[in-house]
Amino acid sequence: MATKQQVKFSPICKTIFFQTLRNRIDSYFIENKISKFGNVELLLKSIILLGAYLLPFSYLLFFKPEFPLSLLIWTLMGFAVAGIGMNVMHDANHGSFSENKKLNKLMGSSLNLLGGSIFNWKLQHNILHHTYTNITHLDEDIQDRLVLKFSPFTKTKWFHKYQWVYALFFYGLLTLYWAVGKDFVQFYQFTKSGVNTNNLKQNIIVFTHIILIKIFYFFMMLGLPILVFNIPKTEVFIGFLTMHFFAGVVLTLIFQLAHTLEQTSHPMPKDGIIENDWATHQLNTTVNFSRNNKFLTWYLGGLNYQIEHHLFPKISHVHYPALSHIVKQTAEEFDIRYLENKTFSCAVKSHFRYLQTVGKLPNINEAIG
Repeated sequence: MATKQQVKFSPICKTIFFQTLRNRIDSYFIENKISKFGNVELLLKSIILLGAYLLPFSYLLFFKPEFPLSLLIWTLMGFAVAGIGMNVMHDANHGSFSENKKLNKLMGSSLNLLGGSIFNWKLQHNILHHTYTNITHLDEDIQDRLVLKFSPFTKTKWFHKYQWVYALFFYGLLTLYWAVGKDFVQFYQFTKSGVNTNNLKQNIIVFTHIILIKIFYFFMMLGLPILVFNIPKTEVFIGFLTMHFFAGVVLTLIFQLAHTLEQTSHPMPKDGIIENDWATHQLNTTVNFSRNNKFLTWYLGGLNYQIEHHLFPKISHVHYPALSHIVKQTAEEFDIRYLENKTFSCAVKSHFRYLQTVGKLPNINEAIG
């Protein structure tokens, strides 16, 4: 992984676009006398999603339903935990869930429901992904994963031409890998690359915390049902893996639909400089989808409005539908593309066509300058 200090955005190409847009967004909140943070709608949604995860799990423990029903319940928990990640955890760890920092920290801890580390997530997502979106070797979200290739500038292997066929299966392994090993790999990589700027004492505390989270998570999800409630271990393991599979498919696919599609660019720096300013770069590397689908907007935590999220990550997702009209109009005024897929199916098709295309590319020797 390259260090983040190696790349800067062009100081020459700065325009008044983002300043104009930011002023209009600020005026929207002032004129409507509303907060940029979450509201009652977000609080209610958080209760529903957390309940959809915790209540079924409690039912499994205390009522021990037959295996077919328990498998259905584990599946529901998978969709619920994905919803928590996209709505509650995501806003909270961006600091937009509430104006109250303690509440943000509490709700951000919902990441522990996946056995994940908040420390690593913030480095990967808030710093690397949001700053260096779609820049190869810097944006962790487009880093090659085992048999998956997302960037045009990484090595193409023979099996990548089939990745559009098997990708969904490996997407389903993401959250399980996250719970088991990803945090340890990332902790090492971020420390080595300098993205993690903690001193040794701080890192010992963080690493200990990661280990304790894993122990607690696996005890609650596996140890408690098997050892305390005497649920057959085979049923528990199958249910646990099923939950992670559906959570992984949902989370991975939704995030991929924003950046790894046919419309987006993957700019490489020249002499350490990206040719566009940061805001224009975000618009060129990010795509919205299904802006008029109210159910998807509700469940996905506004992640179908990724343009607005990337430009204003500290504004809660509940405001994105209204803000999207301002962003689109302003982008058009400055002759900047506002990338969008009208429907979910269009976005999915575009993503898998991209996987097919990038999996057949000849190898390109390109490095960060």
